[in-house]
Amino acid sequence: MASLSTAEPSTLDAGATAPGGYAARPRVRARGLAHSLVDDFGARIRDGALRPGDKLPTESEIMQAFGVSRTVVREALSKLQASGLVETHHGVGTFVLQPRAGGVFRLDPGEIATSVDVLAVLELRISLETESAGLAASRHTEEHLLAMRQALDDFERNVEVAGDTVAPDFRFHLQIAQATGNPYFADIMSHLGTTIIPRTRISAIRKLEGGAYLSRVNREHEEIYAAIARRDPESARAAMRIHLTNSRERLRVAQEAAQRADAAASVTRPAG
Repeated sequence: MASLSTAEPSTLDAGATAPGGYAARPRVRARGLAHSLVDDFGARIRDGALRPGDKLPTESEIMQAFGVSRTVVREALSKLQASGLVETHHGVGTFVLQPRAGGVFRLDPGEIATSVDVLAVLELRISLETESAGLAASRHTEEHLLAMRQALDDFERNVEVAGDTVAPDFRFHLQIAQATGNPYFADIMSHLGTTIIPRTRISAIRKLEGGAYLSRVNREHEEIYAAIARRDPESARAAMRIHLTNSRERLRVAQEAAQRADAAASVTRPAG
């Protein structure tokens, strides 16, 4: 797997022109570089400078225009995807999406403790399943691919009829672990069980089933499957990381909103 640059990125002079003909805003030399990129592109999307269907510049073009590393660009694109602003098709590019009708889901304050635990599990899964996907791309058999395909077909079918999507979702991830040829990956996944799927434990996510949320999960699954099927370990790792990072980001944003709501309610709540 190619290594990513970790050198501290340089700043871009104000007024410099980014790909697409718009002037890039000056960057800050801090850990908030990815968030700054997200704010920049997010503002352009909301302002209509970038419209639904428009293709974003390539990673290399963004790196050059904004003076940041590839790691920063990929983190920013992942956050934009998690916010439902863009969608990436590997080998094709990243495109602006139509605004979602309801925006990002919100958690009830009572679910904050549960969401913290789910976030912790997602962090574990990012480490475990990113490598699992890479190994599966190199080691899978046709039987493994067939089992993954069946799980994805069951998932898509159940989305259409408002059926159970948790079981095929988990089965897909478990099949990837089994395709590594290393029994310990599958053992860990089996031990964790379906509770690794965030919507089994967060009711605010369950309310989105049957809508754009599950369609998005399905598309992310298909990207993972396609990379594994063509025996492309690096793309499989990237697709899995994007999928799980998107889940983590959606939950993190919802958790922060719930915390703010809880804090505001405590300020206005009558004493005694």
